[in-house]
Amino acid sequence: MNLSELGIFLRSRRARITPTEAGLPSGPRRRVPGLRRDEVAQLAGASVEYYTELERGRGAQPSTQMLAALARALRLDADERDHLFLLAGRGVPAAQGTAAHVPPAMLLLLDQLGSTPARIMTDLHETVVQNRPAEALLGPPVRDYLYRWFAEPAIRAGYPEADHPHHSKVLVSDLRAAVARRGTDPEARDLVTRLHRTGREFAALWETGDVAVRRGERKRINHAELGVLDINCQNLFSEDGRQRVQFFTAPPGSPAVNQLQLLAVIGTQPLSP
Repeated sequence: MNLSELGIFLRSRRARITPTEAGLPSGPRRRVPGLRRDEVAQLAGASVEYYTELERGRGAQPSTQMLAALARALRLDADERDHLFLLAGRGVPAAQGTAAHVPPAMLLLLDQLGSTPARIMTDLHETVVQNRPAEALLGPPVRDYLYRWFAEPAIRAGYPEADHPHHSKVLVSDLRAAVARRGTDPEARDLVTRLHRTGREFAALWETGDVAVRRGERKRINHAELGVLDINCQNLFSEDGRQRVQFFTAPPGSPAVNQLQLLAVIGTQPLSP
C-alpha cells in the first residue's frame, strides 16, 4: 500500500476530468480545471473529509467498494482502475461483481439519461451503479439480488404478486445464458449452486433448460407513494454482454407518463407523514 502515491494519482485524475464529463453542471467561476474535491466525494458517496484525507495520503486503507466508486467517479479506464487498486494495496479486482469496471462510455450514457430511471448491472443482476431516478423508483440496490429473489420472499415486494412467476422464469432463463457465456467462471457456477439450495422453484425452472437473454419487456413496479407503475424496461449491453444499462420509460399516453414525472419531483422523499 502506498497512500502517498495514491493521493498523487487521485489528484491527477481529478484535475483532468471536467464536470460535464462526470455528469455534473459546470457552473461559472470555477477555480480548478477539473473537479473539486467535494464533487468527487459526492459522486463516490464519500464524505469530503474522507476523500480529502485520501488525497493527502493519509487515513485508513480504502475498501474495494470505495475504490470502485472512486474509479467510476473519476471515469478511469481499466488500466487506471487496476493501478488505483494496486496503490491502495487491494490487488487487481475481479472482472465481475459490484466492483467490476464500468467503461466510461457506459457511465456517460447513464449521465445522459437525466431524469430517466436507469442503472448499470452485471449479467448476474448485480447493480453496479444507478442514478437518482432509479433509486426513487426501485430503492437502494440489493446485493446478491438473484439469490435473494429465490431465498427471501420479501425481496419480491417491489412487484405485484401475480407477476412473480413470470419474473422468476425470466431471471432463470437470463441466468442460463450468462452462465454459458462465462464458461467455467467460478462466480456464476457458485451462484447456480447456491440457488439450487433455495428450494424447488429455482430447481424446477433450471431443469426446463429455457434460455433467453433479457433484452426488454413491459413491467409493473410497486411504488410506496405512486402505486403500481406499468412501464417499459429496456437493456443495452456492453460488447462482452457482461454489463447492461437498464432503463425505464413510460408508454406514450399511459398513466405512467404522469407517474414518472411526479417521481422526478418527489425523488426518494415520502409524501405521507
